[in-house]
Amino acid sequence: MPALPAPADIEWEEAMQIAVTTPTGNVGRHVVATLVRAGVRPRVLLRDPARLAPEVRDEVDAVRVDQYDADTVVAATRGVDALFWVDPSTVSGDPLADYARATTSVVRAVRENGIGRVVFQSSVGAEKRHGAGEIDGLALTETALDDTGVDVTHLRCGYFFTNLELQLDAVRAGRLQVVLPLDQPMAWVAPRDIAEVAATRLLSSAWSGRSVQAVHGPADLSWHQVAEILTAATGRPIGVERITDDAMRAQLQSAGMPDGMVESVLGMSTGLREDFVPEQHRTVRTTTETTLAAWAYDHLRRRLDDAS
Repeated sequence: MPALPAPADIEWEEAMQIAVTTPTGNVGRHVVATLVRAGVRPRVLLRDPARLAPEVRDEVDAVRVDQYDADTVVAATRGVDALFWVDPSTVSGDPLADYARATTSVVRAVRENGIGRVVFQSSVGAEKRHGAGEIDGLALTETALDDTGVDVTHLRCGYFFTNLELQLDAVRAGRLQVVLPLDQPMAWVAPRDIAEVAATRLLSSAWSGRSVQAVHGPADLSWHQVAEILTAATGRPIGVERITDDAMRAQLQSAGMPDGMVESVLGMSTGLREDFVPEQHRTVRTTTETTLAAWAYDHLRRRLDDAS
């Protein structure tokens, strides 16, 4: 049997350079933590590095970046092998134009820097390509990345548990209002589970080309079921009612949202309301573990108590 080479004789592959956008977001912060635990020192791209948690700052290389500025994105991703890209949040009157600007940034970065692989945080509904409000912007990014020829995984994520934190006053008042049928099931998912899938894809060398990876959470839930779960987990009676599109539109407008944004947000519900079936079915590949009940007990209950 030939002798094994001594460690000094082994030609080690240079460490992969991974970049993460929105590293303080609901998903991004967990992607960063997972990569750090895996022994990776990620490059994190964000507007304000001071927003990084103190315990993270010494574990990453932070770069100040405006994702709408293609020049700064290209400069920040030089030497990057893999990129976790999240289109930045928008509150403008023309959300799809903002998505187009962000898409220009990531496409230029991929092409000019020869980035080998991208994991893109998309959404269930992007497969429609048109007619799903703000999700249409994610569809635009998907198709533009496909056209670059980069190895890309589109994460088609379900409805985030953390969206409930945007409705704390309504939850506290015990009355959620939605425009979807109350018995219509849809995928609900914990952002931390999305991050686990994203980090695994970034670190894996077992895939190439274009792929879609749905992240559906542990179960499809109707709003009736969600209300029951939240009531049990928080100890607060929480109901849900269906309101008209116009009533929801008026609520969003009264909150100061620009008209273009109102229609974009509303379209994410109305566009998936009738006869929509996700491209990928629920399987072991698309199902993640964290339940809404566990998340609500651990996180939402505390948020409600803190705000009381």
